[in-house]
Amino acid sequence: MSMGRVLVTGASGFLGGHLTARLAVAGVPVLAQGRDAGRCAALEAAGHAVARLDLSRPLDASLHPLLGSVEAIVHCAALSAPFGRLAEFEAANVTATRNVLAFARRQGVRRFVHISSPSVGFAFRDQLGVTEDMPAPDPVNHYARTKQRAEKLVLAASDIGPIILRPRGIYGAGDQALLPRLLQAARRPLPLFRGGRACIDLTHVDDVVDAVLAALGTGKAAEGQVFNVSGGEVLPVRRIAEQACARAGVKARWRKMPLGPAMLAAGIMEAVALRLPGRPEPRVTRYGLGLFAYAQSLDIGKARSILSWTPKVSFDEGLDRTFAEAGRAMTARRGGAA
Repeated sequence: MSMGRVLVTGASGFLGGHLTARLAVAGVPVLAQGRDAGRCAALEAAGHAVARLDLSRPLDASLHPLLGSVEAIVHCAALSAPFGRLAEFEAANVTATRNVLAFARRQGVRRFVHISSPSVGFAFRDQLGVTEDMPAPDPVNHYARTKQRAEKLVLAASDIGPIILRPRGIYGAGDQALLPRLLQAARRPLPLFRGGRACIDLTHVDDVVDAVLAALGTGKAAEGQVFNVSGGEVLPVRRIAEQACARAGVKARWRKMPLGPAMLAAGIMEAVALRLPGRPEPRVTRYGLGLFAYAQSLDIGKARSILSWTPKVSFDEGLDRTFAEAGRAMTARRGGAA
């Protein structure tokens, strides 16, 4: 990959960290943006150039000596959660995107890759083979609402080669969301709705990084377009949960439940949480239940044909990599403590 310096926002996060490491291995100069002091320090210790910047404030080349040399941007930074304050999602997903876009246009970058989410098209119904051009439903939560708005901002910036990726359910070593949330939920019986017909396509982080690299290196035909990204396997949610639990040494238990009353109870929990100090995330959300209730998958044919990208990591292999790397990390920590 031959290109100038790439600014990776959210490099202190899961996907951004993996992307930063891969770009460095490929010999691409990277400027990693983040806010978490500990994770930024770890990036610096690994030899990466790091800009500790708050994206909710305007960006300027004077803020870091390497910002002036940025030729491409991958905007990974976002607030991703099923629940929270609208103002916080607005700041992280809309204002930050607007600020990074404004900087990109002043800088004259040639490619802007925006990491969005299939949640912009999520609805409380079965949706198989969802394509990028299907009309977006009413957003199911603040995350989906603000990611929809961010996508519109990105697509309007046609002068900086915008490309949007919507990776589904990213997991892998270092994941702090998908599998950890699933394993946490498995401490109690998991809900079995609609006879267990729920299914979904997840994506290993290595496949997502490959898609980003493809977007960075592709030609103008891909500019101004949105691409679905997934592992290409539509798997029963029950199988996903049971295999992940088995690797973690947890026995998955299931309880048949009617969906309607569960959704009603989750809605009440959300309404109560909105009135509590700090608006803590309730134990159960409607969106979380929806993932256990409905069949959904993405059509990734467009990414295959235009980006020449295809997923390579099966779910079984992805779990092998995830738990093997987690085991190595735990061994290394124990060795360091000794």
